[in-house]
Amino acid sequence: MRLGVIGGGAWGTALAQVAAKSGDPVWLWAREPEAVASINASHQNQLFLPGIPLSPAIHATNDFDALSGCETLLIVTPAQHMRAVLSAADIGNRPIILCAKGIEAGTQLLMSEVAQDVCPNAPIAVLSGPTFAGEVARRLPTAITLACADPALGQRLATRLAQPHFRPYASTDVIGAEIGGAVKNVLAIACGVVDGRGLGQNARAALIARGFAEMTRFGLARGASPETLGGLSGLGDLVLTCSSTQSRNFTLGKGLGEGRVAAELLAGRTVAEGAFTAPVLQLAARAAGVDMPVVDAVCALLGGLADADSIVGKLLARPLRREG
Repeated sequence: MRLGVIGGGAWGTALAQVAAKSGDPVWLWAREPEAVASINASHQNQLFLPGIPLSPAIHATNDFDALSGCETLLIVTPAQHMRAVLSAADIGNRPIILCAKGIEAGTQLLMSEVAQDVCPNAPIAVLSGPTFAGEVARRLPTAITLACADPALGQRLATRLAQPHFRPYASTDVIGAEIGGAVKNVLAIACGVVDGRGLGQNARAALIARGFAEMTRFGLARGASPETLGGLSGLGDLVLTCSSTQSRNFTLGKGLGEGRVAAELLAGRTVAEGAFTAPVLQLAARAAGVDMPVVDAVCALLGGLADADSIVGKLLARPLRREG
């Protein structure tokens, strides 16, 4: 199975490294000419994943036509650009593996729903779980969920990507895998705020637990399986992203907690998906009748409606109630 990767950021580059196992040729489409030149000339992505040697089997391009011979495509562009990229890439009826985590602004659609809208003939899978790109590219042990409504296709894709250090676990719960990946980014911003304010490990652990309760309520309302939400693409990804400055979302929250402004923190090349997902998730939760106070707090902070101390104080002042 010949694989192509669309998206030459850190995560797309890491997945190209996975796909190039045993020297299998992989085409990697990147928007940035600097990334294409760096990968082809020195087998490194100096722009997004510096210092990590890449397989010489990875061939970078900024021409979608170069991926015409690929039988399956991994789509690793930011969530808010997914629709435009899928429209431009001439997907046809090839299987696609969606690797972005988020909800589309304006439509409140998950990435699989966007893909169904743009590429109705393409079989869809979702790859989501606790992964830092640099660790995957360096071949450190990683386990991840690969969700596909067609279990036979899902198993074929998982087998193609599997390596001793990269273990995809097959699932048929596409919605659950996507919701875990989208919601955890918003919750990671909140945990970064806690770290930036110096509120301690107890507070962060409590926030992770309460955030997981919010993720579960929203996921169940959207038809997700509790097992998926409690697995790699839900709880696993939440714990990872809420615990390290390797997470762009956690780093964004940490900066906000230290008193910096969102516009400054969001000005770089890399994307903190949670900042774009938060207001969309808030609207979707309200439409579903789901209470998500941590998400509401992140939206207020990102929108400049309150400062970090007042938001933390409001969360701590919520009425005592049964846990659940």
